[in-house]
Amino acid sequence: MNAISETLRELGDLLRQARLAAGLTQEQVADLAGISRPRYRDIETGIAAARATTLMNVSRALGLEMMLVPQAMVPAVRALMRPRDDDDLPAFVSQPD
Repeated sequence: MNAISETLRELGDLLRQARLAAGLTQEQVADLAGISRPRYRDIETGIAAARATTLMNVSRALGLEMMLVPQAMVPAVRALMRPRDDDDLPAFVSQPD
């Protein structure tokens, strides 16, 4: 599987998890996002890519906010989102290029 297909599948899985956690159907999310249910289904299953505006609308329909993060900051963001047992550790450690 190529990297783009894997990314689309991962994004779709995250959207599905958020939809289920919100107790919404695909139809409801599609309506809130202003797209058709088949279009939303294709995004959620990773079959199709979506424009940034569509992803923002879907995210907002699910009570989420989409953010663009510089690649250099991804480790820091992931570290901040990871549950930790020891609050004495730094949230992240910078890594040399």
